[in-house]
Formats: sequence, structure tokens, C-alpha cells
Amino acid sequence: MNGVAAKAFPGPVALAAWIAVTVPLPLLFFGATHRWEEDQSVSSALTWPLAALPVLAATVAARWTRRATRRGALSDLLVALGVATGVGALFLAASLAFYRWVIPLGGEAGWAGAWWLGLLLAAAGAAVGHMAGRRGSDRAGRWARPSLLLAAAVAVVGAVLAPVTVRLGAEDSTIRYDEGRYGGVGPVAAAPGRSGVLALPAPGRYAILAVGDAPRRPDCRVTGPGGEEVARSEPVGIPPRDYGGDFASYSWVATFTVPAPGRYTLECRSSDAEANYTVGDLPQIRGAVGALIHWPPPLIWLLGTVPGLWILAHALPLRRSPAPAREPRA
Repeated sequence: MNGVAAKAFPGPVALAAWIAVTVPLPLLFFGATHRWEEDQSVSSALTWPLAALPVLAATVAARWTRRATRRGALSDLLVALGVATGVGALFLAASLAFYRWVIPLGGEAGWAGAWWLGLLLAAAGAAVGHMAGRRGSDRAGRWARPSLLLAAAVAVVGAVLAPVTVRLGAEDSTIRYDEGRYGGVGPVAAAPGRSGVLALPAPGRYAILAVGDAPRRPDCRVTGPGGEEVARSEPVGIPPRDYGGDFASYSWVATFTVPAPGRYTLECRSSDAEANYTVGDLPQIRGAVGALIHWPPPLIWLLGTVPGLWILAHALPLRRSPAPAREPRA
């Protein structure tokens, strides 16, 4: 069973490439080609795994065909099609699940249509890969051999892209946010003479949003009518930003909790003395990404290094294995 899985399943380099093409690239490309006020739709994000699917299936089919025992042209083709299409279906299901539960973007996805189109594309790619595999070419195999340098590069790039992916995914998965209705700190966020005054209607958690270019790591505290400290701000690990519109942009940078409704005073210290912070209800973010933004950044960086570490785990045994001895010439 392990031998069959080794022949059918893509190597760590192919897996890292699939993750890069289907997770950060759709979000980065949309952010670079659209206005910051626009949110990406799930249909545009799913275009990327659908486009990558025939390439993945072709790689799997070629690898399977090169390593499989020859039984006949038709039977080899059918087996390669079944194996590669099955692996492609597994990866497609992972992408569909990711954009449904982890980063559930808005818009209509057409899940059933995406599924059947993906299977058709996988079968077409598998047919092409089977023909390439019968020719015995091992270029893809040489390219996919893991190396320590490649593992390090993938780990570094993954660590850099992981927090960006979480931030963009949270922004595009936000269904509601508050630009600050309960007061704020600073000349822009509060009415004249009302800086720092909060009127909170209920107990519970509230969001502190940075206005414009205000620093994303303020040290804020909330005090009651008698001057006693009620709460300190809890920073958001990966602050979503680009909320708002043409007038102003907002970033969700921290939260705090009050025990009862009433009037409170907010004080925020940051590197910019003129920074503006406003208080509103917590933004509503769908999916698991709404929890990921609260993780400590080092954990997000570590999560991004997983593909590179996986490549490293496959590269080290190759480095340790001794080279086969050469037979002496006659």
C-alpha cells in the first residue's frame, strides 16, 4: 500500500507549489489588481486551483506511468487516468473546503459546477501526463527532487506570506464592520472636546480601530467614571485593515472588554502623538480565518514554514544515504 501511495501521491515540492498557487497567490493577485475597497469573490479565487488542476494531474499520471509495470496500452491508460483523477479530486476537495470554511469569500461559488469542471480538467491533464510518462522523460522527476536550498527558500517565503494571506483572507471574508460609533481618541476620531470619551451601550467586547496610518500596536486602557482601570487592550495578532472607504481607512488593531454599559474613558499610547483610534462593535469575519487573526504572529510564521520543513524532511534522508558503489572495470 505504501508503494502504491508513493507512486501516486505528489512529492513535497509539488505539494508546496500547489499550496502557493491555490492559497496566497489568488489573494495577492486580486489585491494587486483591484482597488483596496473591493473584496475578492470565491469564484475568482477558485479559478486558480481549477487552472492548476490539470498540471497536477499530468504530473501524477506521468510519475505513475514511469513507475508502473506495463500491462497493456489501454489498461495502463485507464489506471493512470483513475489514479491521477483521484488525486486531483482529493486536492480539489481540499481547495473547495478551504474556501468554504477557512477563508469563506463572498459571492456565488457554483460548488457543483466547480467540482465537475475540476474532474474534467483533471482527466484531461492525466491523459497528457500519461503520454508524457510513456516516453520515459524524467525531467519533472529531476526538477522535483528536494534539496536543502529549496527547502530553506520555501520555508522563508512561506513564513513571509502566511501573515499576509491571513490578513487578506480576513478582510475579504468580513461580512460586517463598524467604523466607530461609540467614541474615540484623536482629533479625527472624536468630536471636538470629546476625545477619549466612550458611551458603551452594553457589557462585552469592543473593537479598537486605527484610523488611517495610525500605528497598529497601541497601548490602550479603559477607565471608569472614578478613574479606575476597567480593561487593557488586547492586540489583534494579524490586524485586518483596508476597512472603510474613500474618506478614511480603518484597521482592527485591538479589543477590550467592559463589565457593564456606561461612560468610559479611553487612553491610547503609540509612537504617533496625533494618532486616531475609534471604538466600535467587533467586525464579523466568517470562517476559521476569524480565529487565525488572533493567533500570535510567530505561530502564523511557523505555520507558513510547514511546506518548507516537509521538503527538508524529504531532503535530509537523500543527503545521508551513501552513494551506490561502482563496480570495478574489467
